[in-house]
Amino acid sequence: MSNALAAEKSPYLLQHADQPVEWLPWGEAAFARARAEDRPIFLSIGYSTCHWCHVMAHESFDDPEIAALLNANFIPVKVDREERPDVDRVYMTYVQAVTGRGGWPLSVWLTPDLKPFYGGTYFPPKDLPARPGFPRVLEALSKGWRQDRVNLLAEGDRALAAIRSHIATESVPPEGEEKPLFERAGSAFDAAFRHAVESFDPEHGGFGGAPKFPRPAQLAFLLRAAALQGTTSEAGTEALRLATTTLQAMARGGIHDHVGGGYHRYSVDGAWFVPHFEKMLYDQAQIAVVCLEARRATGDERYAWMARDILGYVERDLTSPSGACFTAEDADSADAEGHLTEGAFYLWGAAQLRRLLGPDFPLLAAHFGVQDEGNVPAELDPQGEFKGGNLLAQVQPLAATAAQLQLDPGAANDRLILLLEHLREARRARPRPHLDDKILAGPNGLMLSALALAHRTLDDGGRYLAAARRIADFLQREMHDEATATLYRVWRAPALADPCGGRGSTPAFAEDYAAVIQGLLDLYEAGFEIRWLQWAERLQRRMDALFWDEAAGGYFNSAADDPSLVLRLKEDYDGAEPAPSSIAALNLLRLGALLGGDLRERGRRTIEAFRGRWERAPHALPQLLCAFELALEAPRHVVLAGDPDSSAFRALAAELAGSFGPRCIVLAADGGEGQRWLAARSPWLAELRPPGGRPAAFVCDEERCLPPVEDPGALRDLLATPHGRSEAL
Repeated sequence: MSNALAAEKSPYLLQHADQPVEWLPWGEAAFARARAEDRPIFLSIGYSTCHWCHVMAHESFDDPEIAALLNANFIPVKVDREERPDVDRVYMTYVQAVTGRGGWPLSVWLTPDLKPFYGGTYFPPKDLPARPGFPRVLEALSKGWRQDRVNLLAEGDRALAAIRSHIATESVPPEGEEKPLFERAGSAFDAAFRHAVESFDPEHGGFGGAPKFPRPAQLAFLLRAAALQGTTSEAGTEALRLATTTLQAMARGGIHDHVGGGYHRYSVDGAWFVPHFEKMLYDQAQIAVVCLEARRATGDERYAWMARDILGYVERDLTSPSGACFTAEDADSADAEGHLTEGAFYLWGAAQLRRLLGPDFPLLAAHFGVQDEGNVPAELDPQGEFKGGNLLAQVQPLAATAAQLQLDPGAANDRLILLLEHLREARRARPRPHLDDKILAGPNGLMLSALALAHRTLDDGGRYLAAARRIADFLQREMHDEATATLYRVWRAPALADPCGGRGSTPAFAEDYAAVIQGLLDLYEAGFEIRWLQWAERLQRRMDALFWDEAAGGYFNSAADDPSLVLRLKEDYDGAEPAPSSIAALNLLRLGALLGGDLRERGRRTIEAFRGRWERAPHALPQLLCAFELALEAPRHVVLAGDPDSSAFRALAAELAGSFGPRCIVLAADGGEGQRWLAARSPWLAELRPPGGRPAAFVCDEERCLPPVEDPGALRDLLATPHGRSEAL
C-alpha cells in the first residue's frame, strides 16, 4: 500500500512511495501532525540519482521492523533536495556544523517547530565498530524525547543560535584600514590565485586530493585571470596551465564517459580514475562552458572536442522532447544478474570487449588500460562492485598507443572513434541507469549559457543556437507566470505513472533566477533577439523583489514568505553550483552596462555584501571574483550595427566571440525594435548606424565610440587595445 508520497511529482519521492515508512512530504500537514501528536520529525533528504540514498532506502526504509520504529516514534518526512534546495541548505548547514561533514542522504531529527536537535548522513542498518546502527539511533532519540526533552529542545535552540552567530561573524569584514574596492579586489584575486597554485595537483591535475571534484567555478576563475593578465604573461600562462592541465586530465580519466560522452559527478581517487557514476546536468553545462573558454584562450581544438562531447551526450540522453533538459542520470543500474549496482552500465569485462571488437581489441585495450582481471584496484572498490570490470581511462597518449601497435596515429585515432561508437551501440542493450526526468529551472539556465557560448565559439551551423532557443522557449512557456513575472522551480511531463505531471507548485529560488537570467544574457549575445534581454530584465526585477537583502545587500536563497524555514540563508560558497549571489553580481553588472539605472550599483552592493567572506577566504567564491572586473569601472561596449542575419554581421560577431581578454558588453544596433528598446534605456545607442548600410562594429568606452570598422581584422586590432583598470587584477 502506497504512502502519501504517491501523489508527488518528484521522482525521488515516488521512489519511496511504496515503502512501509509512513512518509509525508514537507509541508504544513506533516508539521501539524507533529505538533498534534507531540512527536519529533525525522527528516530524510536526498535525490533520485544518489547512490547512498538508494543504499539506505534498501537497507533501512524497506525494512518493516525499522519502518515500524520510525512510524511509532517519529513523523517521517521526505524531501527531494533538488526540488527544495532551501530546506536542504538549512539542515545541511546544521549537520556540517555539528559533525564537520555533510552529504546525502541527509538525516535530521527536528522538534515539531522544525528546530534540529540531532543529525547525520547515512546510517547503517546494524551497529558497526564505533558507529551505531540506524535502529539504535532511533531508539536512543525516541527515549531522549520522552525522558530528556528539555535538553533536546535546548540543543535545537543552541544549534540555531550558533549557526546564526557564525553567519553574522562571517559576514563582518576583517578589521583594518578601509581600502577602496579596487585595492581589496586585487588582493582577493591574488590570494585566490595563490591558493589555486598551492593546492594544485601537479601529477594528476585538479586541486587537492581524493575525492576530487571538477569544481568548474574554480576553473572559470583561472581562465578569467588568464584573460585579464594576458595569456602570454607569467601569471596568465600559469593560470591557463592549471586550468587546461586539469581539463585534459579529466578528459583522459574515468570521470569522463569515453563511450557515451559527458562527465560523472566526481572521482573517488585523486587521479580522476574511478568516478562516482551519477551524471548531473549542472556539471555538464558548467564543464562545457569552461571547455569553450579554454578553446577561446588557446585555440586548441581539443577543448572544442571536449565541449562537443558533452553537448552530444546532453542532446542524446538528457534532452526531453520539449527541448528542455532532464536533471540527472543515476550512478546505479542493473548488472547481468539484475542487481542494482553502481557503475554496472559503464564497466566492461575483457572477454566481452574481445567478443565485441575482435581484432581491434588490442588497440582499445592498450589505449584504455583494459586488463583480463579488471583494472579497478581493490582499495578503490570497497563494496566489491567493480571486480573483474574495466573502466575506460586513457593510460597513454595516442601517439604512444599507435607506436606500440605500429599504427599510423591518424588511422589509430579514426579507428578508436569507430570502436567507441560501436561500444555505445552495444551499451544501448544494457539496462540504463535511472533517469531523473524532472526539469529544473536553474540547471536549464546553466545549459542555456553553454549552448549559447557553443554557438558563438564553434562552427555549428546554428544547431546549438536552435537548442538554446528551445530551452528558453520552454522555460518561458511552461515554467513562468507572465502575469506575475514569477519563475517556477520544477516541471515534469505527465505520464501514466505520474498523472499529476506538469509545472510544480514550488516557486523558483534565487539560484534559478540567477542561472536563467545569465542564460538569457548569453542567448542575447548569441542571436541578438531583444526578447531574451527584455525577459532577463523582468526576471531580474522579480528576483530583486523576492530575494534581495535591502539591509546588507546580496540575495537570500529563499523568499521571505516561507514560515517553514527556521533560517533564511545566503549561500557564500561556489561549489558544485555557484552561489546565487555570485552569478547575480555579474548579471547585474552586465545588465547595468546594457540598460543603465540602478542595476550596476546593485551589482557592486552584492559584491560588498560578501566582503567578509572573500577577504578571509577568496578561494571560496571564485565565481564572485569573476564579477570584480566589471565592478571596478564601466566596461567596454562593442555595438554591432546592421542586420544580424547578414553574413557580414555574423563575421564581425564571430571575430568578437573568438577574442579572449577583458570582458566586453556586446549588443546589436539592428535599426529596429531591438535598438529602439535599448536606446530608450541607453540613449547614446540611438544614433549608431551601419555606415553606408554595411554592417560595422563600434567599440565604445564610457559611451564614446571609435569610428566604426567593417573588417573583422580591424575589429580584432581594436579589441587588443588595453582598456581599464581591470588589468591590475
